[in-house]
Amino acid sequence: MKVEKNTKKLYDNQANDWSRNEPILLSDYSARPFVLDLCEPLKNLTVLDMGCGEGYVGRQILKRGAQHVDGIDISDNMIANAKQIQENENIQNATYKAMNISDFKADKKEKYDLIIAMFLFNYLTIEETQATMEKALQLLKPGGYFIFSVPHPLLAYLKKDKYPFYFEVNGGYFSARNALFPGEIWRRDGVPVNVQCVHKTIQDYFSCLKNANFKTIPEVHELHITTDHINLDKKFFGPLEDLPLHMAFKIQKV
Repeated sequence: MKVEKNTKKLYDNQANDWSRNEPILLSDYSARPFVLDLCEPLKNLTVLDMGCGEGYVGRQILKRGAQHVDGIDISDNMIANAKQIQENENIQNATYKAMNISDFKADKKEKYDLIIAMFLFNYLTIEETQATMEKALQLLKPGGYFIFSVPHPLLAYLKKDKYPFYFEVNGGYFSARNALFPGEIWRRDGVPVNVQCVHKTIQDYFSCLKNANFKTIPEVHELHITTDHINLDKKFFGPLEDLPLHMAFKIQKV
């Protein structure tokens, strides 16, 4: 579909700007550390990283004791970078594949203890989001967790300036469901990278989980800039102070 092709092209063209082994992107500070803590305990877990990019989060998960991480991403260049970093760092317990999540099938009968999706669903329609959640449920072991993060659906409507993160609104909060909002997110070194958001309401995420047949109530967190962020770099983080920046969901398969 058009959104899928746009996403692949977007990340193929800027894959090198995402490659890092330490925090540099805004969300490396404001979202990923929180989500990694939400994944704990990770020791000896098998993990599927949906929309893994160049493997940054998966590598952090391995450092925290996971047994193995499988990463999939639609961008060939992002996966190529993930494999190059894997070779450079001699990482043995990870595999990477360039493919659409809808085409993914586990290579082994054993299912996953944990599935993560860091900022994947903002590139998918409501219908694709539900289908991907259904896939996650199928691939999880009973008792396993599905954890994902998304841009907060209200941020685009509340933040008026661009730096250091924005989405360009294309319609009203309810009428623009499934509309594509282009945007940019800045790195701390001043390099901007393009991002996109297929707009969904907060209710849409809950509805997709329910319709995907998850039976439990998700744990939900609204992520924002903290005092520690401001103390670290007021110029960079200050424009986002007191705004709803991201959401993180954690739900268990029963």
